[in-house]
Amino acid sequence: MAIATERQKPRRRWNYQQINEIGLLAIIALLYLGFWLYAHNFMTFNNQVTILRDAAFIGIAAWGATLIIISGDIDISVGPTVAFISVMLAYMLKSEVIPLPLCFIFAILLGGALVGIAGILRAYFEVPSFIGTLGLWSALGGLALYMTQAIPVSYPGNAFLDLLDGRILGIPTAAVIMLLLCALFVFVSRKTAFGRAVYAIGGNPTAAHLSGIKVAQIRVMLFVIAGMLAAVTAILITARNGIGDAGLSRSGLEFDVIAAVVIGGTSLSGGRGSVIGTLLGIFIISLIGNGLVLLGIDSFLQPVVRGVIIVAAVLLNILAGRYNARSNLKA
Repeated sequence: MAIATERQKPRRRWNYQQINEIGLLAIIALLYLGFWLYAHNFMTFNNQVTILRDAAFIGIAAWGATLIIISGDIDISVGPTVAFISVMLAYMLKSEVIPLPLCFIFAILLGGALVGIAGILRAYFEVPSFIGTLGLWSALGGLALYMTQAIPVSYPGNAFLDLLDGRILGIPTAAVIMLLLCALFVFVSRKTAFGRAVYAIGGNPTAAHLSGIKVAQIRVMLFVIAGMLAAVTAILITARNGIGDAGLSRSGLEFDVIAAVVIGGTSLSGGRGSVIGTLLGIFIISLIGNGLVLLGIDSFLQPVVRGVIIVAAVLLNILAGRYNARSNLKA
């Protein structure tokens, strides 16, 4: 009887996301081991703080990008949006006319409104999100450079901005904000009707519409949220650099964000992904960038090495997902 009971126990099946996250943790462990052995000063406290800060600048924007990609769309306007908001914020601070809280509020609302344009084009005019955000990428990057003539915009010192560039209990303020927003978006994606609707739209937008989900409104909301998060990133980077920098439009931030989301297991075709997976992808991107610098890899070769590692990480996760699918079919 005991044997029969044992045989009846269902075998635990791992889903794709669980396997993906375990694989990402293993990759992070291997990166730490490799850089610890070969990269001088990699494991120092100050360097770990640097990694956290770099991760925050990618991560805050990545939460919005994760939801957009889960819904089956994409946003490539992050870098120029951050640059334009950074410049606008620096001009407002330089004027010393607008109170600081209003500067932040205006910057966040402006980010939401600008990227929201791409959402409206996608939702109501069927303009592919890649094209809409590509237009923003070009327009906002050009505007930021035109307004400043590619010259950084300085502003008077500010105690609150210094705090944003400081630390809370030894952790960079930007990283604390990133982790708090991560917790918020984990809750939103897993526990709310809005989060479930995002997955439904990514899986089958027609079925989602027929089931009563307001597909167009949610698509616009996703891009507005992404724009607001890009503005938060712009505020933190401006506080870090002490200037409004139009050059951020050519920093490639959008590609780091998309790479982190894809490495995290979010499908570019939509309907699958997680914020936790993106968090792990962010740390992989940040670790690779930091470790390559400490190893003294030529700056022109760093993108090549990073690209190879990123493709390898994604490939391993895809193979793990296929293996899991075959295992579940056999079960």
